[in-house]
Amino acid sequence: MRAVTGFRPESLRGAYVTGEVAGHVDYRLARNSVVSEFRKGRLSRLDLCDAQPELLRAATNVGEESREDCPICEESKVRLVSYVFGRRLPPSGRCVTTKAELARLTQLSGDLTCYVVEVCPNCSWNHLAQTFSLGGRRPTAKESQ
Repeated sequence: MRAVTGFRPESLRGAYVTGEVAGHVDYRLARNSVVSEFRKGRLSRLDLCDAQPELLRAATNVGEESREDCPICEESKVRLVSYVFGRRLPPSGRCVTTKAELARLTQLSGDLTCYVVEVCPNCSWNHLAQTFSLGGRRPTAKESQ
């Protein structure tokens, strides 16, 4: 396993199940489709750049800067903001500010889900980048029905 920085599932011990990340969903194809529609002129900037003020504050203050330029304004780097949801957390989830905090949440009993949102603080572009399970166990086929 290679060392990975950031709030990615690969950076957490116990996130792997037989070599794969348990419950990991990457929304890159959906993102690419939206960006493509924007570049073709089928979607306006107003359709896409609608981040809520709290999300913009989180991106500016605690978000992790990525290496990618914003696909809409192309003027600044996209920032990654991570939120964790689960039974023992507030209904609005918890914004994760450090890797250490994410690791602590992984140790909680019960299943938690982390949502990583990419946000451009410059133009308010935002898109769900990925979701992944933290801690707990993988649900059985019967439980997931």
